[in-house]
Amino acid sequence: MTKPDPLLPASADPLGETLHMLRLTGTLYCRGEFTAPFAIDIPEFDGVMTFLVVTSGRCWLQVEGEEPRRLEQGSLALIPHGPPHTVSSSPEVTAEPLFDLPVDKISERYEFMRYGGGGELTRTMYGVVRFDDVAAQHLIKLLPDVIQIDGWDDDASGWLQSTLRFIASEAAVLKPGGETVITRLADVVIIQAIRSWLDHSPEADQGWLAALRDKQIGRALSLIHRTPERDWTVASLSDEAGMSRSTFSARFSHMVGSSPLRYLTEWRMQVARTRLLESRDTLSMISVELGYQSEAAFCRAFKRVFGVSPGSLRRTVGASPMATVY
Repeated sequence: MTKPDPLLPASADPLGETLHMLRLTGTLYCRGEFTAPFAIDIPEFDGVMTFLVVTSGRCWLQVEGEEPRRLEQGSLALIPHGPPHTVSSSPEVTAEPLFDLPVDKISERYEFMRYGGGGELTRTMYGVVRFDDVAAQHLIKLLPDVIQIDGWDDDASGWLQSTLRFIASEAAVLKPGGETVITRLADVVIIQAIRSWLDHSPEADQGWLAALRDKQIGRALSLIHRTPERDWTVASLSDEAGMSRSTFSARFSHMVGSSPLRYLTEWRMQVARTRLLESRDTLSMISVELGYQSEAAFCRAFKRVFGVSPGSLRRTVGASPMATVY
């Protein structure tokens, strides 16, 4: 997990800092060549984000619970929460389960699939990614079921479309180093898609996201995110925000949906949970680094938030490897 430097001042742009923390891990990419008619049922993948780029041709995307979406060449569909969905040449085609289809494994993180009935050709780049930062995970929870960006020649997003063209070029003939180029560029495209939604969606001006944009509450959030181990109080946070204690507490609770100290505790526990699942750090190490005077106090707080002890979570869940898709 990426840790901000605690010696730096709280960011003047906490939302931008959150985007800066969007570090992708556990990624898998698949280049697809599909001929009509085709339809692929992709199951739910909990805890990951998926995306589809149509590099040539066209297809339909249907996410469970939503109407089908037509994706043309140059379209990008970001599916933040990993729900079941179908990629097809037409919504009427009967879909085959993903894991029933053959795939060529080019490397640990890059695969190729060819499938279909021999008609019109569609080429895609499909990816499965996860974010390893708590702030990023919090942001992703607030994203809609699908973020779609269209228009291969849209001047307003020209550099993004240029990047998609570059991915398409690399995917067409995988050259030496091509896998690395594709994965790095895809990371950039995903972050830009999220930025586009933040810039244009009314929902991005509500709740936690609005709080991050607020000059005073955003500063307090930035400090909590950067230094959760500090012995923060409502008084010290309100001082940093330049507000009276009562005004700060009321405004924080209204915007964030949680009191400052409850948010601090829950944030610490989310950080702890990530550390438990993705590192071998001891409970003692984690508790000290999150500002707890004793391991027992840390364990009590963890159980209050998650309903299980940290030791039990590590034993029963562990850092499970991401399932291979495509």
